[in-house]
Amino acid sequence: QVQLVESGGGSVQAGGSLRLSCAASGRTFSKYAMGWFRQAPGKEREFVAAITWNTGSTYYAGSVRGRFTISRDNAKNTVDLQMNSLKPDDTAVYYCAGRLTRVVVAALSIDSVYDYWGQGTQVTVSS
Repeated sequence: QVQLVESGGGSVQAGGSLRLSCAASGRTFSKYAMGWFRQAPGKEREFVAAITWNTGSTYYAGSVRGRFTISRDNAKNTVDLQMNSLKPDDTAVYYCAGRLTRVVVAALSIDSVYDYWGQGTQVTVSS
């Protein structure tokens, strides 16, 4: 069984920065991609960013492109999300997710294609 554990959430003022980290543990698995999603109160879960494990190719939602950066550390088996210029609209629970097998790039923004999920970490941005 694979476990994904997020850390790094917290509260910050608008314009500030936070860095989220997701650590994979348990049975070693060959990942195709890792993603970050978020869910704000009363809203559906939405795609934030994804990265393919072997090539490091990155993909972002339009709302975060230029402000957020996703990265991975193959040796540590972690994926990070650096969030800069945070806005109150970024307030949400952020989830890390893992996809085992190859899928078309466009599908990486769809939560149902992911095989494993973390428990989530709260990010609160105040104005």
